[in-house]
Amino acid sequence: MQLKFLTLNILKGDLLNKVIDFLRKEDPDIVVLQEVYNGTDSFRARKYRSFSVIKQELGIPHGAFAPAFLDVTEGRNVDNGNAIFSKFPIRSSHVVFFDVPYGSYIDSPENYAHCPRNLLRTILNVDSREIDVINTHGIWGLDGKDSKRRLKMSQTIVKNVQDKELVILAGDFNLQPSTRTIGNIEKHLRNVFADELQTTFNMKRKTHPGYAAAAVDMIFVSRSLRILDHYCPRVDVSDHLPLVCILEV
Repeated sequence: MQLKFLTLNILKGDLLNKVIDFLRKEDPDIVVLQEVYNGTDSFRARKYRSFSVIKQELGIPHGAFAPAFLDVTEGRNVDNGNAIFSKFPIRSSHVVFFDVPYGSYIDSPENYAHCPRNLLRTILNVDSREIDVINTHGIWGLDGKDSKRRLKMSQTIVKNVQDKELVILAGDFNLQPSTRTIGNIEKHLRNVFADELQTTFNMKRKTHPGYAAAAVDMIFVSRSLRILDHYCPRVDVSDHLPLVCILEV
């Protein structure tokens, strides 16, 4: 069978209506999103309830959320993290933090490097088969190069993908595909876009020219999964560009 997979960093829901319209048009079977708020109070603005709003408005039956931190900026007190939405049943979900554990976080540039990051690993039942779908948001740094923390992050990722028959790993890795960090992952999975993309940022939303040469969003799949198509829609729905992959299971 064929399935459509999509990943996108949603800019904390700042353009939530555009995100929803785009997802409705693309109609993916599996969606992984980063920078998702999961507030549960109805009085909060829609962006702070992104997880439930997206799930409800798109009518996606299954979802999992992994809070990375409690955003206490300006008294928000709302969880922010990674989300997976699926038309297929989610049998189980598991959260793994890289080095900084879950905790309160104030969103400001001086804190970026110490922002908690994790991976959300789910097992989906797809046409009587199990697929591990993993969503991650990588460790931030001033550049897209290797560091001790990022190399250790890759070791954590590898532990969660190796020896698995069917895996889809995606997200905002916050570093370049030419790094050793990504090379470690490529020993186990196929990098769908490899070095095809110059950037995965929406330059309409960025001012620093360095973002124009930063392809930080990626999709990796098991070699047993056949890639039928893949593309990067040039849409203005976030400061990142979405990635789409059509697979045969």
